[in-house]
Amino acid sequence: MEEKIGKGIFLTFEGPEGSGKSTQSELIYKCLASDGYPVLRTFEPGGTELGKKIRDILLDKEDIRLGSLAELLLFEADRAQHMEEVIIPALRRNKIVISDRFNTATFAYQGYGLGMDMEFIGKIDESVRGKVMPDLTIVLDVDVVTGIARATPEGKADRMEKRDMGFHSRVREGYLDIAKTMPEKIKVIDTAGSIGEVHEKVKREVYAFIEGHKRTA
Repeated sequence: MEEKIGKGIFLTFEGPEGSGKSTQSELIYKCLASDGYPVLRTFEPGGTELGKKIRDILLDKEDIRLGSLAELLLFEADRAQHMEEVIIPALRRNKIVISDRFNTATFAYQGYGLGMDMEFIGKIDESVRGKVMPDLTIVLDVDVVTGIARATPEGKADRMEKRDMGFHSRVREGYLDIAKTMPEKIKVIDTAGSIGEVHEKVKREVYAFIEGHKRTA
């Protein structure tokens, strides 16, 4: 039986490297779909055909040197296409959109991690996404040593994962700081425990939000 939600809902999953975002976003996607909700799962960078090429440059092209500004603009170019092709059309069709990373990652990684000006990032990001913001963001928290070990179990690492521990510590700090500024919209979940235990925590937050959304829609 299809569940009615009234209008689209935008959910995002965030967190440092190795926090389990992809696993948890997939689990909640399957859970919502099995309960009859109209749901779409996507990710950044790489959620479109253009995005796949941008992701390859950002994460895997070792022979291409990226400055901080170029990196920021590539992430935002990926987001612009993602918004136009995937997110906005799905929200207009009243779907629940789940994205593995969105703009909170930009502030955490390029702002806190690389030390770029937050106001500058904010202006570019706002021009890209317009008035669209996540309705609920789940930040999966993990200490950086554990996270990097989880993300690179066989020693294989992408461009982000290869950055020093100071960078990853600043990213984690960024996520926690940003969450404190919007406690109603950003929920931090400790990833200590099994995948199933973390899923139950995520499920409680997501379903509570959806029920509240349906009452006000």
